[in-house]
Amino acid sequence: MAIAKAERLMNLALCLLGTRRPLSKRELRDSIEAYVEAFRPGSGATGSDDSFNRMFERDKDDLRELGLVIETVESLDGEVGYLARRDSNRLPPIALDAEEAAALGLVAKVWQQARLAGAASGALQKLRAAGLPEDVDPYEAHGALEPHIPVHEAAFEPLMLACRDRRPVSFDYRKATAARPEPRIVEPWALECWRGHWYLAGWDRDRGAERVFRLSRITGKVRNRSGKFTAEVPDVVTVRETVASWAGETADRSALIRLRTGSGYPLRAKAVSVRELGDGWDELEIPYGHGLDAWLVEFGPDVVVLEPAELRADVVDRLRAVAKG
Repeated sequence: MAIAKAERLMNLALCLLGTRRPLSKRELRDSIEAYVEAFRPGSGATGSDDSFNRMFERDKDDLRELGLVIETVESLDGEVGYLARRDSNRLPPIALDAEEAAALGLVAKVWQQARLAGAASGALQKLRAAGLPEDVDPYEAHGALEPHIPVHEAAFEPLMLACRDRRPVSFDYRKATAARPEPRIVEPWALECWRGHWYLAGWDRDRGAERVFRLSRITGKVRNRSGKFTAEVPDVVTVRETVASWAGETADRSALIRLRTGSGYPLRAKAVSVRELGDGWDELEIPYGHGLDAWLVEFGPDVVVLEPAELRADVVDRLRAVAKG
């Protein structure tokens, strides 16, 4: 039913936009297939004239709510007609300066491996046709930089669509400290990329709390679930802060680690201080926040935690869990 109505509204809009003179209700009723099918003789529609008038008025009001400017014109003989003039329904000219065009170009290049790549490229072509200055090349701006966000996880696309559509999902998730994945039912809020890894922030129904999931630890397929969200979706800023906290970006203290020389460059970039120890090792002071233990485990034998003791214990526990399989 929703598809049939959308098609009827589209045909009505095209008819009103395509005519050079006002069209009467009778002409529109005979020209639009949906009206012809619904109110043809023998269709069973009772009070077909009144029913058509009510449907047409509803359709006309719906198009006006969508922003279509429909004029009502009365002819000399008193017949009422309708049309939508193109000049009244044309978008204003698009004006982009060099910086704005460059930003759009960067967005298109960032998503070069994702499903949005084609849409981004097509949008820029349309902007060019709509008047984007010929001397501005959004793809070449800042050519010394090649922005890139890796999207290798199979879960990315279904989760991106679920976030957009506000649709609950279920998937199997393996925590860093767990030997086997566990089923999760999540109301997805947003996807964020931190340190080259994608994270999903959302509401975990079984635990009744917000959680963040690393996409590389999602196993199997992401399945859509029926129904609506049960928890309120926070604003974008709150979601990003949650992701940052669970990814270890929020730090309120420091940790001291030993790092093998020539390795762990992401850790070195975060270091408050670095001291050479010799024998192929350096000592680093790095910010310590939630999630640091999981990050340090990724560097395996190249990292040794010196202090605090609780961080060292957490890393050891994670390594033992991984060793057990």
